[in-house]
Amino acid sequence: MDKNIYLIPVAGVLALLFTYLNAQWVARREIGTDRMKRISTYITDGAMAFLRAEYSKLAYFVVAVAVLLAITQGSQSSPLIALSFVVGATCSALAGYIGMKVATKANVRTANAARTGLNPALNVAFRGGSVMGMGVVGLGVLGLSLLYIFYSGQGWEIGKTISVLTGFSFGASSIALFARVGGGIYTKAADVGADLVGKVEAGIPEDHPLNPATIADNVGDNVGDVAGMGADLFESYVGSMIGAMVLGALFVASFGQIEGYEVFNGLGAVLLPLFLAAMGIIASMIGAQFVSVQEGGNPKSGLTRGELIAAAIMLVGAFFLITNLLPDSWTYNGKEYTAMGVFWASLMGLACGIAIGLVTEHFTGINTGPVTEVSRQSVTGSATNIIAGIGCGMRSTTFPIIFIAIAILGAYSFAGLYGIAIAAVGMLANTGIQLAVDAYGPIADNAGGIAEMSELPKEVRERTDSLDAVGNSTAAIGKGFAIGSAALTALALFAAYMGVAKIDAINLSDPNVMACLFVGAMLPYLFSAMAIDAVGRAAMSMIQEVRRQFANIPELKAALGKMQDNGDKPIEEWSEEDRRVYEAADGKAEYASCVAISTDAAIKEMIKPGVLAVLTPVVVAFGFKYATDAATAAQALGGLLAGVTVSGVLLALFQSNAGGAWDNAKKMFEVGDGVEVDGVYHKKGSEAHKAGVVGDTVGDPLKDTSGPSLNILLKLMSVIALVIAPLLVDGAPDSAGGAEESGGANVEETQGTTPDENTTDDNSEDANNENGGENSNANSTTDENNGQTQPESGGGN
Repeated sequence: MDKNIYLIPVAGVLALLFTYLNAQWVARREIGTDRMKRISTYITDGAMAFLRAEYSKLAYFVVAVAVLLAITQGSQSSPLIALSFVVGATCSALAGYIGMKVATKANVRTANAARTGLNPALNVAFRGGSVMGMGVVGLGVLGLSLLYIFYSGQGWEIGKTISVLTGFSFGASSIALFARVGGGIYTKAADVGADLVGKVEAGIPEDHPLNPATIADNVGDNVGDVAGMGADLFESYVGSMIGAMVLGALFVASFGQIEGYEVFNGLGAVLLPLFLAAMGIIASMIGAQFVSVQEGGNPKSGLTRGELIAAAIMLVGAFFLITNLLPDSWTYNGKEYTAMGVFWASLMGLACGIAIGLVTEHFTGINTGPVTEVSRQSVTGSATNIIAGIGCGMRSTTFPIIFIAIAILGAYSFAGLYGIAIAAVGMLANTGIQLAVDAYGPIADNAGGIAEMSELPKEVRERTDSLDAVGNSTAAIGKGFAIGSAALTALALFAAYMGVAKIDAINLSDPNVMACLFVGAMLPYLFSAMAIDAVGRAAMSMIQEVRRQFANIPELKAALGKMQDNGDKPIEEWSEEDRRVYEAADGKAEYASCVAISTDAAIKEMIKPGVLAVLTPVVVAFGFKYATDAATAAQALGGLLAGVTVSGVLLALFQSNAGGAWDNAKKMFEVGDGVEVDGVYHKKGSEAHKAGVVGDTVGDPLKDTSGPSLNILLKLMSVIALVIAPLLVDGAPDSAGGAEESGGANVEETQGTTPDENTTDDNSEDANNENGGENSNANSTTDENNGQTQPESGGGN
């Protein structure tokens, strides 16, 4: 084995070392006052308690699925796929754990650093986020590359090696789905309860220490936006690499015919995604060193500078890797490919991600046209605010879908389906710094909450609000990247599935396919309904608990009365008696009961959506197989995947952007002079602001629970289809036609017009279809018309 392959796991180790050093740096920062320490302890204990409860339940799922994978594999896979599944699930869970552990340390230290200046606070928040970002890419690259090296030593052909490796993506996707759904339910139940009772009913500020749901809300920022988001992007990251590796395996035999080309024994296209990910690690580490901001400056400029430097390094590195790992040109099934074509395809993915991010920012950013319109509509009540937000979310799907379509067509024209897969890898190559910027957001948000609860000086909250405002923007852009990469990754995995399942093309006129297409399109709506209903039920319990405490705890009730009596007057101007009553309520709120409500609801409610996602492709595939035959089952499952992919991407865009617009429309009332309509300024506490809060609570479960979870749903179902495909078609006859790219190779014999008739393929035009089948009985077959040898490898068959 070429020793250069070990550079890949070395890059993973470097990322984890970078993670460790930043975690230690954050831990050495000062925490602050005793009150800050106490609040931080509440948040940390609540977050870790939830994670322990969640992972203890998921452990049973992981063991059960691993056993099933080990005992049900067909001849073209191996029981070792269970090992891949367990390692993938463990790495995903570990990434979330590491990120959240450091985030709960970074939030209070960010608040304390904001007491001295903006740049110190930015440094703490970003370094805390970089632990999440680099931990994800480090574990992803290290786990995937070590498993590949291990399986390569088993003497298997490359197709089987990658088939077993797909279990890693399956494990990562499974944990990501449960983490995203569970974390989203937790954080939004607390957020909705805290906002509706605290802001709307009691009229107290956000994150006020008298609000019993405040600690649960801050815990939710960590379990949903840090641990959940980390597991989400970990799954996208490894899924894009797996899809590209499956399709890259098709070129192995073609590379073997090129005189003088001996790079990794013809496996350059297979290993390219791993090397690109390794280069992304180096680029992200370098870019992270350039993130800073001057006092009074815009934190976004510092974050953007780091991302742009990392992107520039990645572009140069990608050009070097692609031109050295791939031959200058090669021919596969009559089509010519070039290394530069693959490079341009990777740029298409990067450009698509940036474009989607810019559109997302336009539809969700503070003071942009769409968000300003939503805020202005709040003046006439909650109904018009919600109508405007729905319209904004629907409009926001237009350009991202167009950009995705352009990226698909462009990447395909440059390098076929392999180009589409590499486009997804290119979009996610700098996940390290991208996720660091994303995770910085909830850390800054938590820091603001701690500053408010600790009653720090006004300028401290202004600095944390400045960091948080940028965090909202980066989070929105990150969601756009996640959705775009999900679409491209799902398409690559779908193409790989077609090859493994020996499908030429999916016939939409087939009633079985059409029926499953509709069912697939329905699933994102059912899945979203489950998640949203779960948030609603949990939020109802939270609202009842907060109301109970406000009504039944004398100290809280008395303090709220004094706050209402004094209105917006600073507490320093209150009477001594009023201050005494207010201070007597300190620590009387029963935070633990609210944390318990969110924890119990999240653990209980995450099960049904997760089971729906995991079982549906299995039930459809084997239900059709036993009711009809393997070929019909493979077609039907393909229809299901097509439906869930198209529907899921659109619904995810709508929900994420509508929720983001509602969120920032609410924030426009809370900053500066508020929102001006017809010469009247509507500020915080006005009826228009309360309508904005209601709209925000409607959008919360959309943008932080069901919307982001849909990214995982459509990729998880594609990964499951890819994993079960060898078992689905094991022993079944090859379908008609050949494959150029969908994970399978040309077949020497194809089915004739009747069940008893087989004919020899003498025509390369008939055999070389784009999405064909694969001959699992030989390593290569010869097309008698052009004499070109086609590889059998790829896609696991």
